[in-house]
Amino acid sequence: MMSSKWRDEQHPSFINFISSFLSANSFRLNFVLVAPDFIFNCGGMSISFVFITNWDCHNTAVVFSRIKKLKEQFAHFYVVLALPTREQNDSFVRSYFKYGMELGRPTFVPVQDREMGFEKIIKIAHSRGVCKRQDAISKLKAERRRAVQTMDVFLRVVTSIPLIDNHDANALNQAIGSIEAIAKASKTYILENTDLSAEKAEMIVRFFRDPKLYLSPKIN
Repeated sequence: MMSSKWRDEQHPSFINFISSFLSANSFRLNFVLVAPDFIFNCGGMSISFVFITNWDCHNTAVVFSRIKKLKEQFAHFYVVLALPTREQNDSFVRSYFKYGMELGRPTFVPVQDREMGFEKIIKIAHSRGVCKRQDAISKLKAERRRAVQTMDVFLRVVTSIPLIDNHDANALNQAIGSIEAIAKASKTYILENTDLSAEKAEMIVRFFRDPKLYLSPKIN
């Protein structure tokens, strides 16, 4: 989607270039009233852009005010700027720090000319869509499931120690960490860093040092 307001501010030849470029890359162009200059829907993800094709060194406050508002409204938001001259580039850098922009929020993409800028927009939108199609979120969920399974094994092992229950196991995990770290911990260290009783701390130390205990754990 292209903002009809942004379209009306551009030279017709550039709009023709964009239309042809989008068609060649299998995108369908629609002109609508939207706050950003462009919104791409790729792989079920919406990516928004502000595309500044004519940087005005004397009117930067309006630009950054608009960007600050939009970054709060759109999760995936980029600003592409055509800065063909040294003066424009220096003006942008000064303004970036003057208006207190947060690094990476949004991401700014300076380019030499308008055509290069629009090519960057297409590449960003396409790459974000590819990542979405590869289901990065599902991979994160799988990692979380593995973490849960690992914790389940941890609990089963630690609660096999006589007197130790799930609460104690969680306290040991948060305060000390892995089973290996717990095995190396002293009674004093366990007492200082958890709410376990002296009797339980003594049992843990004995469990990992007394063969009669650690050779016959009962894991439920």
